[in-house]
Amino acid sequence: MKSLLLKFPKKLNLLKKLDIILLINAVLIVAFGIINIFTSTYYSHGYFFVKHQALNLLLSIAVCIFLVFIDYKTILRYSEILYWFIVIVLIATLKAPAVNGANSWIFGIEPAEFAKISLTLILVRKIDVMEGKVNNLKNFLILSGYIIVPFLLIYKQPNLGMAIVCLCIGLGILFIANISIKVLIGLVLSSIPISAIIWFSGILKAYQKARITSFLTPDSALNAAASQSDSLYQVMQSITAIGSGGIFGNGFFKGNFSNGGYIPEIHTDFIFASVGEEWGLAGAIFLFTLYFILLYKIIKIAKDSKDLSGKLICVGIFSSFIFSIFQNVGMTIKITLVSGITLPFMSYGGSSLLANFIALSLVLNVKLRKDMYHF
Repeated sequence: MKSLLLKFPKKLNLLKKLDIILLINAVLIVAFGIINIFTSTYYSHGYFFVKHQALNLLLSIAVCIFLVFIDYKTILRYSEILYWFIVIVLIATLKAPAVNGANSWIFGIEPAEFAKISLTLILVRKIDVMEGKVNNLKNFLILSGYIIVPFLLIYKQPNLGMAIVCLCIGLGILFIANISIKVLIGLVLSSIPISAIIWFSGILKAYQKARITSFLTPDSALNAAASQSDSLYQVMQSITAIGSGGIFGNGFFKGNFSNGGYIPEIHTDFIFASVGEEWGLAGAIFLFTLYFILLYKIIKIAKDSKDLSGKLICVGIFSSFIFSIFQNVGMTIKITLVSGITLPFMSYGGSSLLANFIALSLVLNVKLRKDMYHF
């Protein structure tokens, strides 16, 4: 007990080095998200979603601060346990009752959100144990196996978007770990016949194919098909809503599409449609500025880290965030396929928000201890 009391002031001193700008920036994105969640759900659900997201934020910040006190090197030592625990939960999720046609939830939690973190940690840990020798065939196959397991389990739910996030995390980490360019090219080339087999084998369901092809379909044809597909209907309504916002938007609570119930799941996957309609291009630029600061600071911390593990943690989280932002915003304006990826820190969801703040805590952790590890 005495040793714990002696260590406590030292732990508190860590908070003086906390990157408060990065933390506040994330909270600002959440606050902007809560405003848009409020305006898009108030007429149908009152304060329900706003109150829950506010509680989600408080819990997420508390967990984030708690994890900052734990050295990321210590966390990495438990990465194997965490990884396989999440894998077991993902398997159990496949047996859970389906929600909106997908087995993505169990006991009100979306395990795939936490799979992104466990995958990042296990890859970083293994590369550290391998002393960075990722081009060794045995090592490469081991790392690939760790990526493929959650990818397949999440895809099976089905949640293609989140499965692709796992691939992006893996590729980002391997790239910074100096994987051979020839290997990367080989992976890309091999994905072509594999994708063709998946497409024509019947593995993909009809609605999944519709989501993939929707962003390539002309608007006239898309409008004709929208009544037959929920995802196509969402896309067309989203495009109309964002287009109506113009430069400065229609104003708070003046989004006919946003708060009129015309866009299904607008408070989650399609929250950007609310931003575009009510806040216009100016609101979108404001949001993208906050995201730019977030991503810039993460990559800056990665660059400044003198430890490969810390650098790779940041890169894995950066890869997850940047793909999720691009994918989510892209699907609302029909430049990417429709998927179940939430907009980081903006969309409603306890699992998503908590996972994002856990990821952020790891980045803050690396920043706090960047002078402790010199290699």
